Amino acid sequence: MKIQWLGHACFKLVSSKGVRVITDPFDETVGYDMPAEEADIVTISHRHFDHAYVQGVKGQPKLIDKAGSFHVDGISVKGIKSYHDDDNGKKRGDNIIYCFKIDDLNVCHLGDLGHVLNEEQAQEIGPVDVLLIPVGGTYTIDAQKAAVIAMLLRPKMVIPMHFKTPKINFPISGVDGFLEKMHGGTKLDQNMIEVKKEDLTEELKVVVLNYE
Repeated sequence: MKIQWLGHACFKLVSSKGVRVITDPFDETVGYDMPAEEADIVTISHRHFDHAYVQGVKGQPKLIDKAGSFHVDGISVKGIKSYHDDDNGKKRGDNIIYCFKIDDLNVCHLGDLGHVLNEEQAQEIGPVDVLLIPVGGTYTIDAQKAAVIAMLLRPKMVIPMHFKTPKINFPISGVDGFLEKMHGGTKLDQNMIEVKKEDLTEELKVVVLNYE
C-alpha cells in the first residue's frame, strides 16, 4: 500500500490493486496546493471547509461521511463516531474516525479528533498497523494527547498530520512537540511511503511525511 500526504489531514491511500482512497480533501484556501487527484473512495471526517472539499476530487468516488461499515472495491471501511472537541461535540460538533482494511493492513485516520479515546472507542477501532493522527492542537488533540492515544492504540507506525507548516497560517503547533513526546521519529523528504505488512515490526515507527 502507498500512503501519500497531500497536506493537512488529507492522504491518498492506494492499494496494490490500484484502488484509491482520499481522506478529508481541502480547498486551496488552506494554503497547500490540492492536486487534481482521482479517487475511488473519499472519506469526510466532518463538514468543515478544510476537510470536505469533495468537489476537488476527480473521478466518481464513493463518498463516505458517516459512521458505519462499508465495503467498496475490495476495501473495508469502518466509520466510528467521536467528537471534534473535548465536550461531546458542543464546541465543534462530531468527528468520524475511519478504519481501513487495505492489503491486509489496518489503517486508522482519526480526522479532527478533539479528545482522548475511551476504552470502548479503542476496542471498536481494534488493531492498528498505521495510525494517521492529528497533533497540532487548538482544533484537535495536541502533542501530549496524541502521544497518549498512540500508546493506547499501539500501532506499528504513526504518521502525524494536521500540524503547522510554512504553508498554512492556522494557529496550531508544529510536529516537533509530538516527536519529543514520542522520543523521536524520522522526517522524510518526500510525501509518499510504501508500507508492507512484512516490513512492520513490534517496534513503533514514527514517520513524518513532507508536503510537496
